[in-house]
Amino acid sequence: MKKSVITGVGRYIPERVVTNFDLEKMMDTSDAWIRERTGIVERHFASAEDTTSLMGAKAAEKALSMAGLKAQDIDFIIFATLSPDFYFPGSGCSMQAHLGIPGIGAMDVRNQCSGFIYSIITADQFIKTGMYKRILIVGSERHSSGLNLTTEGRDIAVLFGDGAGAVVLEASDDENRGILTSKLHADGQYVKELWVQNPGSNSIPFTNHAMVDDGSIYPYMNGRYVFKHAVTNFPAVIFEVLADAGYTTKDVDLVIPHQANERITEAVQARLELPREKVFRNIDKYGNTTAASIPIAISEALDEGLIKQGSLVCLASFGSGFTWAATLLRW
Repeated sequence: MKKSVITGVGRYIPERVVTNFDLEKMMDTSDAWIRERTGIVERHFASAEDTTSLMGAKAAEKALSMAGLKAQDIDFIIFATLSPDFYFPGSGCSMQAHLGIPGIGAMDVRNQCSGFIYSIITADQFIKTGMYKRILIVGSERHSSGLNLTTEGRDIAVLFGDGAGAVVLEASDDENRGILTSKLHADGQYVKELWVQNPGSNSIPFTNHAMVDDGSIYPYMNGRYVFKHAVTNFPAVIFEVLADAGYTTKDVDLVIPHQANERITEAVQARLELPREKVFRNIDKYGNTTAASIPIAISEALDEGLIKQGSLVCLASFGSGFTWAATLLRW
């Protein structure tokens, strides 16, 4: 059976930087308040031209370059996002057009913060069955156009930023590299604790002025509830993949968690009993970029020399749904 190996990684970060001080001018908040509760200092907002699919394509081009491939070498696309260009069709199709590779399959994964890990695990199965050899996996988000940037929406608005990350996953015969094991979880009874209620097909008509007026078109989060479940399920799924592969936290070279909130990351680090340098974070620069956060983090960790050939790396996420997941790989 083939192993699935990451051969290329890339990221795209929009140029516009929005600091906490910039947000102070838009809403009743402060740099100190945001830093204390989230660890975020700044985030990036996309320009009008940078759609979710185009940002994904720009990240993908860098991943392809690192892998030494052309877009035409890719067999399949998996695109993770909660902020697609359109309600339908999927952004994977739009990105395929940007890359100029018509004909190959493209699918979107809508698992929000866990979207990238759900995607890479799906790609791993395609490779293990022999259906595809080279898969492009992209996480891309344009949150800025869907946030309520006022005092009313500040609890959510200060958290999110835009950006994209991509990896190329290839089939390999090298038994010493690649994805070792993965675990996926979800619990739908908590759907309404972190969601966007409208617009949706449950509404008749699909859109109306009332949902704009009542703010149900904007994200809602029960912050304390999400925190409670995140700090429990995040480390639990990490312990789960380690045990499945016969390892402990002492064997791990780097944990790359979804960048949801610095306070969540600190709590996960404490439960894992790992030193700070073994739990990657960059939320201070980008905020929460949802499906894009883990591939962006992988790209930066490589640039910083934190991942080397042979490194044991654990990717983990928790997000709305609730969903949580982890994958363990040997670089």
